[in-house]
Amino acid sequence: MSRRSGLGPGKSQGEILFRAGIYTLLIVAAIYYLIPLIIMIFTSVKTMNDIRTGTLISFPREFTLDAWKAAWGSACIGVTCNGIKGYFWNSVIMVVPAVLFSTLIGAANGYVFSKWKFWGSEVLFSMLLLGCFIPFQIILLPMAQVLGVIGLAQSMQGLILVHIIYGIAFTTLFFRNFYVTIPQELVHAAKIDGAGFFRIFWKIILPVSVPIFVVSIIWQTTQIWNDFLFGVVFSSGESQPVTVALNNLVNTSTGVKKYNVDMAAAMIAAFPTMIVYIVAGKYFLRGLTAGSVKG
Repeated sequence: MSRRSGLGPGKSQGEILFRAGIYTLLIVAAIYYLIPLIIMIFTSVKTMNDIRTGTLISFPREFTLDAWKAAWGSACIGVTCNGIKGYFWNSVIMVVPAVLFSTLIGAANGYVFSKWKFWGSEVLFSMLLLGCFIPFQIILLPMAQVLGVIGLAQSMQGLILVHIIYGIAFTTLFFRNFYVTIPQELVHAAKIDGAGFFRIFWKIILPVSVPIFVVSIIWQTTQIWNDFLFGVVFSSGESQPVTVALNNLVNTSTGVKKYNVDMAAAMIAAFPTMIVYIVAGKYFLRGLTAGSVKG
C-alpha cells in the first residue's frame, strides 16, 4: 500500500503541513484583527461599574442594552440623552440619492467614453480621471463657494450634491474600464439595425452591467456613509450625517465618560457598511475582475 494513501490523493505530508500552517496563521491574524471589534461589543453591553472594575477583554458580568438605547436616543444614561437616531437617518437620506445618481451618471459616462468616441474624448476622460486623485481638502473652499452661490450651503441637498460630483470620477472609471471589454461589433451591429444612443445603452449595455453596478454601489455606499470631512464642512445642525454626530457624542460628553455609550454608537454607525460587505463583499471582487480580461 502506498505511504501516501492515508494523506489523500496527490497530497504529500509536507503539503498538508504547509496548508495547516497557512490556515493557522490566517486564523491567528483574523483573531488579532477582530480583537478591537470584540472589545467594542463587550464594552457596549457592560455597565460603567463593570467597565471600571474589569478589563477590556473581560466578559460582561452584567449584560445590559442600556448603552445601545442611550446611543440610539431612546433612553438616557446620566446626562447622555441625545442619541444618533436622527443623524443615522440623515445618512440614509444622503447615501441613497448620492449613490443612485453618481452610479447612473458614471454608467452613462463610461458608455460614452468607451463606445462613442469623439474628438478630445481621451483628453476629457483623462481630465475627469484626475478627480480620483484630488484630496478632499483641495476642493473644500471652491465647493463651499459654489454651494453658497446656488443657495445650498450647510444643507442636506448640498451635501448630497457634493458626494454626487466627487463620486462621478470613480464611477466613470469603473464603468469605462468595464465597457471597453464589450465587443465594439455589438454596438456597430445595433447602429446598422437603426438603434440609437439610448436604445443601445438600455438594450445591450445595461443587461451585462450588473457586476460593475454592484462594484460602484458598494464603493459609493461605503465612501459616502463613512465620510466625515464633507459632512462636518458642508452640513450643520440637524442636517449632519451620523459620522459627525458620532464625533460630537464622543467628544462633547460631560461628567463621567460613558465608554459603553460611545462604543454602542460606533457600532450602530458602522453597522450598515459592515452589512454591505458581509452580504455583497464577494460580488465586489467579482465585479472588479469581471472586466479585467477582454474576451
